[in-house]
Amino acid sequence: MRRFGGAEMERDMKRDELKYLQLLAELYPTIASAATEIINLQSILNLPKGTEHFLTDLHGEYEAFSHVLRNGSGAVRKKIDDVFGHTLTTADKRALATLIYYPAEKIEHVKRDEEDMDNWYKIMLYRLIEVCKKVSSKYTRSKVRKALPKDYAYVIEELITEKSEVLDKEAYYDAIVDTIIDIGRAEDFIVALAELIQRLVVDHLHILGDIYDRGPGPHFIMDKLMEYHSLDIQWGNHDMVWMGAAAGQLSCIATVIRICARYGNLDILEDGYGINLLPLATFALHTYKDDPCSQFKVKGTGSLSEAEDRLNVQIHKAISIIQFKLEGQLLARRPEYRMENRRLLHLIDYGKGTITLKGQEYPLLDTEFPTVDPKDPYALSEEEHDAMQRLRSAFLKCEKLQQHMMLLLSRGSLYKVYNGNLLYHGCVPLAEDGSFKEVQLYGRTYKGRELYDALEAYVRKGFFAVDEEERQKGADIMWYIWAGPDSPLFGKDQMTTFERYFIEDRQTHVEVKNPYYRLLEDEETVKAILAEFGLEGDRVHIVNGHVPVHHKDGESPVKCGGRVLVIDGGFSRAYQKTTGIAGYTLTYNSYGLMLSAHEPFTSTEAAVADETDIRSERVAVSRSERRCLVGDTDTGEVLRARIRELKELLEAYRSGLIVENEKKRR
Repeated sequence: MRRFGGAEMERDMKRDELKYLQLLAELYPTIASAATEIINLQSILNLPKGTEHFLTDLHGEYEAFSHVLRNGSGAVRKKIDDVFGHTLTTADKRALATLIYYPAEKIEHVKRDEEDMDNWYKIMLYRLIEVCKKVSSKYTRSKVRKALPKDYAYVIEELITEKSEVLDKEAYYDAIVDTIIDIGRAEDFIVALAELIQRLVVDHLHILGDIYDRGPGPHFIMDKLMEYHSLDIQWGNHDMVWMGAAAGQLSCIATVIRICARYGNLDILEDGYGINLLPLATFALHTYKDDPCSQFKVKGTGSLSEAEDRLNVQIHKAISIIQFKLEGQLLARRPEYRMENRRLLHLIDYGKGTITLKGQEYPLLDTEFPTVDPKDPYALSEEEHDAMQRLRSAFLKCEKLQQHMMLLLSRGSLYKVYNGNLLYHGCVPLAEDGSFKEVQLYGRTYKGRELYDALEAYVRKGFFAVDEEERQKGADIMWYIWAGPDSPLFGKDQMTTFERYFIEDRQTHVEVKNPYYRLLEDEETVKAILAEFGLEGDRVHIVNGHVPVHHKDGESPVKCGGRVLVIDGGFSRAYQKTTGIAGYTLTYNSYGLMLSAHEPFTSTEAAVADETDIRSERVAVSRSERRCLVGDTDTGEVLRARIRELKELLEAYRSGLIVENEKKRR
């Protein structure tokens, strides 16, 4: 075996460094190009940090999500105030904000009453140009140029860039604006400027999970995110069950359909994703035609007709029974999940209509089980099996669903460490004493960050593994992450879905939270979690979704002296009676962290017609002693590393180690 001495290792390292510098020289083939890039990167380091926007637990509430995205959780209004101060009335500022949020809709609304549209166009164009100048001031001209709409990039750049060489600037800008109006392009220009402002107000978006379930528009949210300029996503448990469904995992497919039926949102599947529910509907209509299905009423909607409601509850019951059977099969196949207590169908006395749990017998609220064989309760009937196979094929072949899942995989993860903040959806599983809980997965034990990494690896295997067994393990682990007692995205000892449908005694409905939630105010525990993910110091935070904060009861989203920010405040309408608000959002700009508690959003129509905005209560979580620059961020670390490499390249050019290539001059 060849052994390397210190000198030989040093030569190999230098050889590797030279190869890297030669590759870098392909991008910067001359001293001038490398030096220019160093100057450019150094200047970027001294720009103000871009604004980060944190949203969580959207639960399909597209309209509210879209509005908060458009207004940047109040960031747009703040920029308008910065620009116009007391020179515009409150009403004018409100009208300008609405125009920025909904430019096309607002223009159509104004046309109904405004007699001199040309004058209105001119006023609004000038106001939008001033706001554009403000929001673009913290970026390099190159970055702004990349954000400009293609059709109007040159003209917008002229309008928002100071021209020191132009003597009569007012006449110069007047000529441009007048021409825009004269040639009939004012409306398109207003829309372009408004969208540019929205784009530049927020530099990066964080979605802390649960895009899916409960609300009617998760597919619209995903469409919006597909187009978003810069984002990351931390998977939520509801996202995970949809990912499992898209990977063809039958228990996940049944769960997704059941939740859509429960909230009257089956049209998400049929209209949003084009998944054919007719085989399931036909089976449910026939099998449960005389069953009142009284335990399976739709929650949170009044938009269904009587016939639609009747079919919905039949589908709801049919898919629920199928789900309980499939989960029983899965847990028999995966004893390593240690969830035998969630196999319940064999504990039912079908003659008496009771179930025995932990030695206690409970009467069932519904005793009609026409497809359950008491001798083999987890076996699907022939019709159930056929319906599920057709649904599995539909989920796997749905192009739009698969595109949305690829976005979750490419931009998403179980956690994210970004600019001193640790982002995740649920909890870090802890033991009672606050130590990291050891969890077994397929024969190996993991805890803390290692558990997250192992689970994420299996999720990706569920989509991409070539080996069929590994792929199936990955698909099954997605269901476990949805409902498993040691899942960081679920965070409870059991998911009592069956009990909530069939048993009146609420003691059986209890789901005990992981000790993590009890220890969120414990400084040592929180410090240990942050350190586990590589974060230490006074200005690091956990940003957490998943469990709604009961704002109306006085609960604070700020925990452990500001180290933990739990920002699920109830975007979903289903939660708003409990939380008293319509969600928390967080912004992190160059001045610090700002938490916003939002009131419920009425509608887009009201926002345009009445110029209503989501009323928000904003609270500063932390303020920077000095303005935070790009150089203070993770991006700054990357840029400094590149500057060091470019300086080494300059030295290599100057020493003759690498020769400039003038032919490749950019």
